[in-house]
Amino acid sequence: MNTNAAYELAELDKEKTFGGVGGTKARDVPRIDMSDFEARKAEIADQLWNAASDIGFFQIVNHAIPQAQTDETFEMTARFFALPQETKARLPLLKGTNAGWEYKSQVRPSTGTADQKESYQITLPRMKDLWPGDALPGFKAAMLAFERANWALGMKVLSCFALKLGFAPDFFTQAHDPLSPEYQSTLRLLHYLPMVDAKPEDYGAWRAGAHTDFDCLTLLHQRTGQGGLQLCPGKESTELAWTDVEPLLGVITCNIGDMLMRWSDDRLLSTLHRVRMPRPDEYLGSRYSLPFFCKPNKDAVIQGPEKRYAPITAHDYLQQRIAANFAK
Repeated sequence: MNTNAAYELAELDKEKTFGGVGGTKARDVPRIDMSDFEARKAEIADQLWNAASDIGFFQIVNHAIPQAQTDETFEMTARFFALPQETKARLPLLKGTNAGWEYKSQVRPSTGTADQKESYQITLPRMKDLWPGDALPGFKAAMLAFERANWALGMKVLSCFALKLGFAPDFFTQAHDPLSPEYQSTLRLLHYLPMVDAKPEDYGAWRAGAHTDFDCLTLLHQRTGQGGLQLCPGKESTELAWTDVEPLLGVITCNIGDMLMRWSDDRLLSTLHRVRMPRPDEYLGSRYSLPFFCKPNKDAVIQGPEKRYAPITAHDYLQQRIAANFAK
């Protein structure tokens, strides 16, 4: 891939400059308690806004998604990726759909090289013929339940940003309506490949190259002992100083995506992040993670209160971002 190519979206031209190794820096990632949400909503909204406008990343606890459900979803995820390659290949990620399975096909503008992973995208209106069916009993039911739990949590978080931006309380819920055929929020199952017979140079590659997310909000579930996520806040991104975000039990790590950054007229920060390779003295096996991407419905029009950017539909925005990452 030619990383010197120009992109129509300014976000992509910025992203392609961030492929270097950079340094490291200790930072605190704010942790926000979501308990007693309705009674504490104003307080929680203030905390979320402060985190999202400062570092662009935050972690939430007491979020009401049971740990047992998350554990079950991870187990199903591992079973899915353990299926024979030819079985998964019958569920292909088709161009422009963001649904289905792919293997090492995502190329980041920041690096120009393929991520060292395979993934399976669940975008509900586009899943015809893309479920594993009898090859993995119980998989579809578990994923549908987990998708909806994450959607509900994401809408709680986004309702706080609607409050701070002066939008109607259900503004983002309506923009992410799961009953619409235009729905495009995505649950993504990720399997970062294990280090097998690794050579010294292999440790210098990336499991996932530096990028910002396309969406409004990402909710990321990680497994303890399977680290590698690093962030570099937008306010400091010229430094390329990276901070490790360790996976912790019961903690969901969240970040603002480019769509919400636009919708907030750049008041909220879409933060650069990546997944580094493990070091030789660290766990070298498979790494699994479960991000849920809150993406507005295709017909939602993205434009902030101050109209800093021209209006663009979520469909058009997302197609440009997918095209840049999965160019053939």
